[in-house]
Amino acid sequence: MNQSTQWKLLLLIVLASSSNLHAGEDFWSRSAIFGSGGESEREMETDRDSFTPATTTVPGQMTMIESAWSFVDNPIVSDTNSFPELLVRHGVSDWLEARFVVNYEVGGAGSSVTGGSNSDLDFEEEDAGEIERESSISYGLKAALTQQDEWIPESAFILQASTPMSGPETATSFVSTYVIGWRLANDWLWDSSIRYGYGSAEGDHFNQWAPSTVLKIPFAERWNVHAEYFGVFSDGQEQETVRHFASPGIHCLVTENLEVGIRVGWGLNRQSADFFSNIGFGWQF
Repeated sequence: MNQSTQWKLLLLIVLASSSNLHAGEDFWSRSAIFGSGGESEREMETDRDSFTPATTTVPGQMTMIESAWSFVDNPIVSDTNSFPELLVRHGVSDWLEARFVVNYEVGGAGSSVTGGSNSDLDFEEEDAGEIERESSISYGLKAALTQQDEWIPESAFILQASTPMSGPETATSFVSTYVIGWRLANDWLWDSSIRYGYGSAEGDHFNQWAPSTVLKIPFAERWNVHAEYFGVFSDGQEQETVRHFASPGIHCLVTENLEVGIRVGWGLNRQSADFFSNIGFGWQF
C-alpha cells in the first residue's frame, strides 16, 4: 500500500468515526473534569494562539480568518521571518471544517515554531550564510472527534497537505495532528497534541514528530495567559533533529468574534532557535 493510499484510508476512518460520534449531539461546550456538567456558551478559539491547536472546530457555515507574523532568532544561520501565516477555516458542518493556508518565509532556516496553521515541520539542514525564500499553500480538514465527559477529553484531528509555490523544495508534504484537551474545574484549559509527518531532505527520508502541551489560564473576563512546551523531532534521519521549546503567551478576546494575541519562546537545547516571537489575530464571521 503506497503512502497516498494510506493517507486516504486514515482520513476516511477519522471522518466516519466523527460522524458517528456527533450524530444528534451539541458538543460545543467542555464539561467540568469530574462530571458532564451543563451546556455553556462557547468562546471563539483560534489555532494560532499556541503551537498546540484548539480542540474545537469552526461552527457550521461560519468562517474564521487567522493571520500572524513570526520572528525566529536562529543560533547559526540568518534570522527567519514568516508572514502572513494566513489560515482560512470554514465550517462545513458542526463537526468538520475545511482549511486553507498561505505563507511566505525568508531566512536561513524554516520556521518550526508556527502555531496550529503550520503543516511543515522544517527538518532541512541549515546552511550557514545562505538566505532562502519560500512560499507555500496548505489545505486540509479538521474534524471534531469527542466531547469532554469526565476524564474523556474533547478531541480533534487535523489532516493537512503543504505544496511549495517557490523555493528549493518541490514535493507536497502531509502532516496529521491529534489534539486532546480538558476544561478543569477552575476553568483552566489543558490541551495537548501530537503532530506526525513523513519528511525528506536531500534524498533522506524520515519520520517527523512534534508533541506539545499547553495550560491556558483566564485572569480577566476577556484575557488569557498560557504556558507551553513543544518539541520537534526526527526519527530515522541521517543526522537526527531534536528541538525543545518553552513558550508563554497572552491573548485578548476583543469582541466575541475577534481575538488578538502574542507569544514568545526560547529554545532549550543547541539545535533550537535562541528566541522566537509571534503576534497575530483571529476574526470569525
